[in-house]
Amino acid sequence: MTTADAAGRRANRRGSATRENMLAAALTALATGDPAAVSANRIAKEAGATWGAVKYQFGDVDGLWAAVLHRTAERRGDLPFTGGTTASLRERVVGLVETMYAGLLAPDSRAIENLRAALPRDHSELERAFPRTAAELVSWRGSWAALCQKAFADLDVDPVRVEEIAAFIPGAMRGIVSEHQLGTYSDLGVARRGLANAIVAYLER
Repeated sequence: MTTADAAGRRANRRGSATRENMLAAALTALATGDPAAVSANRIAKEAGATWGAVKYQFGDVDGLWAAVLHRTAERRGDLPFTGGTTASLRERVVGLVETMYAGLLAPDSRAIENLRAALPRDHSELERAFPRTAAELVSWRGSWAALCQKAFADLDVDPVRVEEIAAFIPGAMRGIVSEHQLGTYSDLGVARRGLANAIVAYLER
């Protein structure tokens, strides 16, 4: 290996470490829930870097947010019962509901919610101002729908109904998580069980 090759590898390792530090700083800041955390300059400061260094790694703030969202998607992993199983329909639905509930309470989800709250709600405005971020969010819909289809693929259930539950489960679970975060007199274990029972009954028809 030449001296130039060794220097290049060291530079690449430093660059990768810098990028990882920035993503970690971004997720930590966003997970606080502080709206002011949705600031590239603040995240650069948290990472001990300059805005110029952030731009070098991600191109612009759109690239940073897209990378943050992509990182959280990488860490979510697979749904339970998607790799070949003898689990029943009920076990799979309960696993899906409980996995999503735990995931939505995790710091990554708080970071995502904080970021999404600061982004434009209108799709055309989001796509114009943050095209890479919008593309990442759009990709989640397809990935989630595919995971749900995979989770029930070997069972005799209507794929159209699986598509429908894939569409409404995220919103329903966010409602339950919101109750948890705000404080409630309701038993959220009963709420999750009721949701799972309703999904099972719909898919069994």
